[in-house]
Amino acid sequence: MHIEPGLVTGAKLALSVVTAVGAAGFTAKHAMDTIRETGVMSFAARTLVASIAVFIFFQVLPHHAIGVSEVHFIFGSTIFLILGAAPAAIGLAVGLLLQGIFFAQFDLPQYGMNVTTIIVPLLAIKAVADRIIAPGTAYADVSYKQALLLSTTYQAGVVAWVGFWVVYGQGFGSDVLASIGTFGAAYMLVVAIEPFVDLAILAGAKLIKKQLSATGLAAPRLFNAA
Repeated sequence: MHIEPGLVTGAKLALSVVTAVGAAGFTAKHAMDTIRETGVMSFAARTLVASIAVFIFFQVLPHHAIGVSEVHFIFGSTIFLILGAAPAAIGLAVGLLLQGIFFAQFDLPQYGMNVTTIIVPLLAIKAVADRIIAPGTAYADVSYKQALLLSTTYQAGVVAWVGFWVVYGQGFGSDVLASIGTFGAAYMLVVAIEPFVDLAILAGAKLIKKQLSATGLAAPRLFNAA
């Protein structure tokens, strides 16, 4: 999802800086907690993997401009479950920035809005996961229902933030609201696909549990209880 250039302009862009800094603050807290738990090397490796994956998701996988923004397969819940909240959040920010620098410079003025839109919902699914996944359940053993709820939470958060930015920049005109609705409806396709991707990747991870655990690339909760 990339907010279309020109929808939020001028002094209104200042709010995107504030929200991005806020998201960065929460991410930094999660990062420090993760480093204390797993060490710097594991954290850095997972963050690198997340950054590369997100860059591929945004630049290589199919993406189309629909309504007020672009529809992407972000797989936020997937990288959260495999790599952990902080590496996933930083990977989203870095991958988006790399795409902007090398392939979509016109998107850079919207970076604060875009990074807020994809990171805040990720932090939301961390809170949801803590509530719906029992402490004795490893992430590799989540059910389809749980994966669907996490994916839906993430995508709903993305759509809500896109809607907020567009209304903030353009007002409540009927054309604006209709365009937001079109964009939100298109994201239902992502919600339909992503939980199956989550479960498939989690099943694959369990097959190579020993090897994956040895690399330090798996979040501790992937194979272990809280």
